[in-house]
Amino acid sequence: MTEVSSSATGVMRAALVKIEPATVLANVDTLDLRAHARVSAVIGVPLRQLQQRRDVTAFATTAPVAAIRATLELLAMTPLETVIGLLGDHAESPTYEQLTAAIDAFVAGGATTDDVVALLAYAIGESFPAAAHCRRLLEERAEFALPPLPEVIAPRVLAAPREVSAELREQRRARREEEKRRKKPGSPSRPPRPAKTKGGSPPRVESPLPSPEVIAPVSVDRRQLVLTPLESSRFDPDHPLVGTVVLADVPYDAVDPDQPETTSKERPALVVAASRDEALVRPIYSNQSPSRSVFQPWRRVGLDHVSFIDDARVSVSLASTELERPLAQLTVEEWNAIS
Repeated sequence: MTEVSSSATGVMRAALVKIEPATVLANVDTLDLRAHARVSAVIGVPLRQLQQRRDVTAFATTAPVAAIRATLELLAMTPLETVIGLLGDHAESPTYEQLTAAIDAFVAGGATTDDVVALLAYAIGESFPAAAHCRRLLEERAEFALPPLPEVIAPRVLAAPREVSAELREQRRARREEEKRRKKPGSPSRPPRPAKTKGGSPPRVESPLPSPEVIAPVSVDRRQLVLTPLESSRFDPDHPLVGTVVLADVPYDAVDPDQPETTSKERPALVVAASRDEALVRPIYSNQSPSRSVFQPWRRVGLDHVSFIDDARVSVSLASTELERPLAQLTVEEWNAIS
C-alpha cells in the first residue's frame, strides 16, 4: 500500500479511486440531495457536486472526510451484511484466516472487486475489530491493491492582459497628479480639521460605517461511532467517558517471550464507548505500525512525543483505568479528524 493511503482516511479515498466510477455514480445517483433533504451540508454539497460533475477522482481526493465516509458506507452496506452472514459466530472478531475464507466465499458467490474493496476500506475507516486484517488483505491481494492518490489541481483561467492605449494612460496620470495636489497641505480643496475641545482633543465623530455583522458559530456534531452488534450489546457510544484520553491497563495481543508473566501494560488510550464496568478503547502507542496512524492531538493531551493511535478496539476494565486523572477530553473537531 502506498504511503499516501497508509491512514484510514487515505485508504477510504484511495478505495473510491479504485472502484469503477460507474459503480460510485450509480449509487450516489440514488440519493435525494435536494435542498430540502435532511443531509448535512458537509456531506450533501460535495455529493450534489459529484452528481453534477461526474468526476469521482476529484471527489475522492478533495471532498471532506464525512462525505467520503458516507459514500463508502453506501457502497459497503450490502457487502458487509453478506460477509457478516458468511462469518457466522466469528463475525465480531474474526481471525485473518476466517476473514479471508469469508471474502473468498463472497467472491465465489458473485461479488465484484468493487464490493470487496468498498467493504474492506469501510471497515478500516470505521475502525472495526478486524481493521488490521482488512489492511493486510488490501496489501497482500493484488486484485484488491489500492492505487496512489492522484494530485488534483484546480484549473486556473488566466485572463489575457488588456492593452491600454496611450491616451488612457495619460488620463490616468493626470488623475493621479490631481489627487496628489489635493492632498498637499494648504490646498483649498482639503477638508478643514475638526475644532479642538478644551481638553485638546478633537470632538469624537461617530463612524458612519455599520457595525460588523455578528456571525453565529457553526455547530459541528461529533461523528457517531459504528459498533458491531456484540459491542453494541456491551457498550454505550454516548457514554460520558467517550472522547476522553485515559491511562488504561491495555492487554497485550501476544505473549512477550522476554516477560511471559506480563500480560498487559499501562498506556494512553482513547475511550470510544463504555459501560458501567468496562471501556472500549483504541490504544495509543509511541511506535508506528500499519494498523496505526498519527494521533494528532498528542501534544495537547500531554504526551511527550509523537504518538500513534491503533485501529483496533479493545475492552479494558474501568477498575484498572486512571479515571481520577484523565489526560484530556478531545474536542469535537479532534474526534471527527481521527481516522
